[in-house]
Amino acid sequence: MSETVVEIIGLQKAFGPLHVLRGIDLEVRRGEVVCVIGPSGSGKSTLLRCVNLLEQPTGGRVAVGGVELTDPDVDIDAARRRIGMVFQQFNLFSHLTVLDNLTIAQRKVLRRGKAEAEEVARRNLARVGLAEKADAMPAQLSGGQQQRVAIARSLAMDPELMLFDEPTSALDPELVGDVLGVMRTLAEAGMTMLVVTHEMQFAREVADRVLFMDGGVVVEQGPPERVIAAPQHERTRAFLSRVLDPTHQGPNVPAT
Repeated sequence: MSETVVEIIGLQKAFGPLHVLRGIDLEVRRGEVVCVIGPSGSGKSTLLRCVNLLEQPTGGRVAVGGVELTDPDVDIDAARRRIGMVFQQFNLFSHLTVLDNLTIAQRKVLRRGKAEAEEVARRNLARVGLAEKADAMPAQLSGGQQQRVAIARSLAMDPELMLFDEPTSALDPELVGDVLGVMRTLAEAGMTMLVVTHEMQFAREVADRVLFMDGGVVVEQGPPERVIAAPQHERTRAFLSRVLDPTHQGPNVPAT
């Protein structure tokens, strides 16, 4: 059996009276790509943020690479170094060049020297197809290029797990393909990935497993050919009918 990279047991998260996650159990194996789909407000992004403790769980356990992040005595900064995260927004330092955006964390967190950090940065810029943009400023790049830089910045930290929180949702439609292409290449190279996405074609083609979430629980999960193409649960079917056919007006289906 493949090594488990992410282990989540009974994960709970509440914001005051709002119970966002209601007992999530999930394992992600090394090299597996898991796509999380579901309506807005279902807890997808909160799940991702709990994996690296950007949100502190209300209950349950989260372990990455065998290290329990929810252990009060864990060195959370050391644990987070093994996890890369790409957000909806690019979060680049606007006053730094692309190269400097990729080297600053390497030098401060991993204590790499300037030459090594720059070598790693250029290698990862090449991986995302932006080798020629090392000296550019973020404002000189398109949104899709900025998101690819953000991916390269995460990769430069040598993560064993990549988290993607709807990385194409802030992009113009014509820029989405390049970002998804980079993610597809990472998946083919064996990167372990947990992806919150509304890109159903990407999930269908790239995911090893798809999770459908609603109301803070995992309603259904399995290979994409089952969950997307032949869902078993009525709630999944209603959601997908709306997403895959926006003209469909199913009953009580919230907008995504």
